[in-house]
This record gives sequence, structure tokens and C-alpha cells, in this order.
Amino acid sequence: MDLSTYSHSFSLKNKISRLLWNFIRLIVFRPFGSRLFKKWRVLVLKCFGAKIEWSSHIYASVKIWAPWNLEIGANSSLGPNVDCYNQGNISIGSNTIISQKTYLCASTHEYTKKDFPLILKPIKIGNGVWIAADAFIGPAVVIGNNAVIAARSVIIKNVEKNTIVGGNPAKLIKSRNFE
Repeated sequence: MDLSTYSHSFSLKNKISRLLWNFIRLIVFRPFGSRLFKKWRVLVLKCFGAKIEWSSHIYASVKIWAPWNLEIGANSSLGPNVDCYNQGNISIGSNTIISQKTYLCASTHEYTKKDFPLILKPIKIGNGVWIAADAFIGPAVVIGNNAVIAARSVIIKNVEKNTIVGGNPAKLIKSRNFE
């Protein structure tokens, strides 16, 4: 491997947008942590290109790499200290909870090539999903509707709808049935 040849595909516009977003995040997003500012944080994200419903709840401590690569449905939540490393797109359905300290990673590197290029691989999380605390969701993962991801799980493969998975790597625990 020869990392002296490494380059990424981010344009100057992307770099400037990221610089501006990081500044704005520190000044007008993160300091407004009260629930009273829930809509304010959604507005700031919308201004930076996020496709997000007004009923979503994004905690002020959430770290979002690129709001323009984020889509969040109605009544969904990104909990405290969630790290949304969305160089690639991340789509989150409606009525979905991403609990505290979860890490969503929508990119990786092509390890079979000598220059180790960055690859963007979107994450798609369905409706009615609960991702419990401190989970890791890897690149190109699709999580089906109504799935539950147990705390501290590592998700590197797709998760079927109406299932509960957990562990490292995550394995099926049981089906999720509603009463």
C-alpha cells in the first residue's frame, strides 16, 4: 500500500461547505440544547440541505458530518452524542429512534487498491426502528422497518424488518412482534 498517492473526491465547494457547517454548528446549533430550540436545530439543518421533517428531534450534542447528505422522517430522533459520519447519504425513516452515542458510518476505503480510495456507501434505516445506545452501523447497511438493534451492537450486514439483533457482529435474537 502506498498512501502518498491517496486522494479523496471532495470538491472545493464541499470543503468550504464543511468548514462553514462546522463553524455554524458550534455557534448556532450546539449551544441551543434546550427542547425549546428543537425546531431551531431542524431549521439550521434544513438551511444546510438536510431533508428533515419539522417533527424530528435532533439533540444539540449530535455530530453531523454533512447535513446535505442526511434525510430524516417524521417523529424520528437522533439522541445525545450520536455521531452521524455521513460522507455518504444516510436516510432515516419515520418514528425511528437512534439512541445516545450511536455511530453511523456511511463510508469506507477500498482496501484492495494500493491508493486506498474512499468509497461512499449509503445507510438506509427504515420506519419504526430503535437503535439502542452505543451501536455501530456500518457502510451500505439497510435496516428494515420495525427492527431493534440492541445496545453496543455492531451492524455490518443488512437487518431484516421486524427483527431484534444484537452483539458483535450482530446476530438475530428473535422476531419483533407487536401486541
